[in-house]
Amino acid sequence: MLPYILKRLGLALLVAFTVSFISFSLLFLSGDPAAALAGETASGEDIEALRHLYGFDRPMLVQYGDWLWQALQGNFGESYYFKLPVSTLIGDRLSVTMILGVCGITFALLTAVPLGVVAAIRPNSIIDRLALFLSVAGQAMPSFWFGLILIVVFGIQLGWLPPSGASTWRHFIMPTIVLGYYAMPAIMRLTRAGMLEVLNSDYIRTARAKGAGEGRVLFKHALRNAIIPVVSLAAVQMGFMLGGSIVVESVFALHGAGYLAWESIARNDLPTVQALILIFSMFYIIFTFLADVLNAWLDPRMRSS
Repeated sequence: MLPYILKRLGLALLVAFTVSFISFSLLFLSGDPAAALAGETASGEDIEALRHLYGFDRPMLVQYGDWLWQALQGNFGESYYFKLPVSTLIGDRLSVTMILGVCGITFALLTAVPLGVVAAIRPNSIIDRLALFLSVAGQAMPSFWFGLILIVVFGIQLGWLPPSGASTWRHFIMPTIVLGYYAMPAIMRLTRAGMLEVLNSDYIRTARAKGAGEGRVLFKHALRNAIIPVVSLAAVQMGFMLGGSIVVESVFALHGAGYLAWESIARNDLPTVQALILIFSMFYIIFTFLADVLNAWLDPRMRSS
C-alpha cells in the first residue's frame, strides 16, 4: 500500500506544478496585463511604466519562478484592486466557501445515498423512477437558474429564507441545496449501481440463506461494500464543489473565495486570480489524493500489498 500512496503523491505534486504553470502562462498569454491595468485611456509611457513597476518586462519563466517561490512561502503578492495582501484577502473569504462546500457535500450524501439504496432495493418502482428523474434534472439544470428559482419562491414570494448574505445559518440553506444538488446525481447513480451489483452477488445470497435479517444483509454486507466507490466520488465532488462555488456565491451574494474570484476576474486583478486558481486546483488535487488513499485502505487487496 505504501508504494501506491507514494506513487499517487508524486503524481499529485506533478499535477499541482503543471496546473500552476499553465494557469500562470494563460493569464499572460491572454493579453498584456500592463495595458489591462492601465486602462484604455493610458498612454504608451504609462503602460511601459506599469510594465516595469510590476516586472512584466522580465522573461515569463523568471516571473513564474519568482511567483512560485513566493507562493510556496504563502506570499501571493498584493492585490491590484483591493490593495491588500492576497493571502490575507483569500484567508478572510475562504471560511465562507469551506462552510458552503462541507454543507453541500453533506446534503448531497444524506440525500443521494438513501435514495440510491432504496432505488436499488425496489428497482423499477416509483422511488426508482423518482431517483432517475432527480438524477437527470440535476445534470440538466444550471446551478444559477436553480438558485434564482429558490430565491424567487422561498426568499421573495414566501419569505421563508433570506435571499442573500451570510450572517446567519439560514443564509446557507438555499446555497447548500443548490451546490449539493449538483453532486447528488452522480452519487445517487453510483450508489444504486453498486447496491444492485452487490445484492446479486453470491455472498449476499449465502447470508440470506443462513437466515441473516434483511437489515443486516443490506447495511452490514451490501452497503458497506457498495459505499467504497461512493466515498471516493464524494471526495472528488468536494473538490469540484469548492472550485465551482463561484456561481452559487455570485447568485446568493456570499462573499467567499468564489465570489472573490469573480470580482478579481472582472477587475483584472492578476495576483488574486492566479492565487485562487492555484488554491482551487490544490483543493481538487488534495481531495482526489485523499480519495485514492481511502479507496486503497478500504480495499483488502491493497492493504495486504
